[in-house]
Amino acid sequence: MKLLINLEELAKLFAAYVCSLYLGVSWWTFLVLLLTPDVSMLGYLINPKIGAWVYNLFHHQAIAILTGAIGFILGISTLQMAGLVLFGHSAMDRALGYGLKHTDGFKHTHLGWIGRS
Repeated sequence: MKLLINLEELAKLFAAYVCSLYLGVSWWTFLVLLLTPDVSMLGYLINPKIGAWVYNLFHHQAIAILTGAIGFILGISTLQMAGLVLFGHSAMDRALGYGLKHTDGFKHTHLGWIGRS
């Protein structure tokens, strides 16, 4: 089952990449921007609760879809791209085993514990 879910997440990442090409963005731009949502980890410098909240905001797939949809409706390509990057990044993270965070610490995710427990 885990393999099937990982393949599904990788398909989402690939779809986000292909959509970015359709928008006319160069292939390398998507790959560079793909890591930008991890800036949200800086919230953990304040405390785990705020860190989890900020991290989850930038890694929630519904937020990514909403961002891209608003960009599409308003014709704002920057928002469209932001939605694709957020969506692709969250799919990549989930394929690698990183999920949305619980407030008790960075390593506790909705997919289980990261690393050794």
